[in-house]
Amino acid sequence: MRERSEVTMTTIAILGANGRIARIAEGMLLAHDDIELTLFIHSEDELGADIKDNPRVTIVKGGAKNADDVLNVINGADEVYANLAATQRGSADIIPMAKAVVDMMDKAGIKRLVWISSLGIYNEVPGEFGAWNANILGDYLVNYRKAADVIEASDLDYTIIRPAWLTDKDEVDFEITEKDELFRGTEVSRKSVASEVVKLLLDPGEEVRASIGLDKPGTDGDKPEWFRSASTEHRSE
Repeated sequence: MRERSEVTMTTIAILGANGRIARIAEGMLLAHDDIELTLFIHSEDELGADIKDNPRVTIVKGGAKNADDVLNVINGADEVYANLAATQRGSADIIPMAKAVVDMMDKAGIKRLVWISSLGIYNEVPGEFGAWNANILGDYLVNYRKAADVIEASDLDYTIIRPAWLTDKDEVDFEITEKDELFRGTEVSRKSVASEVVKLLLDPGEEVRASIGLDKPGTDGDKPEWFRSASTEHRSE
């Protein structure tokens, strides 16, 4: 933390800052005058002018598998929020990303990490929906579990968030399940996930060294609603 005009500022590094959840969270965070953001991206194309032109935002380009790039963006930050995503075809990329984040956070002396993962990495999704989810995601779940193992084996003050299938609904409506509980609903809004991310960053003592599932209450079923309606909004962070 540092002072700006007698206000103690908190600097948060956001990895994967172009992601849809991340962009919502960025707007929420910038509503707080004591927050500065360092945004790690490949391209600025998805960031709105309200983010890019904000004087409390610094944009850094690089690759999340490159440890030097990761160190460059997180150096000086108080907290790290990793909204990193690998494609289903190249989902193994999430493992070296996790290793780079852990190693460089240790090197930079930063403890607090919020990491976005996926439902199903612990085989915690029951019934027909669990079987459907595992079939659709396949090796994606295997690799995201390996990345979560890297995070959990670290000495960081991490929170792993495992969202249900994602929607673009303009709502904050979710419930939390812990790592040792069965997952419940089938979907959750990106805005809900962003809201929980922001809460954890603003109150970094919450859900420390925890892995939490997020779903919208009452969405239990064998498949999420978007699948039945042939929507394309679902998975990408």
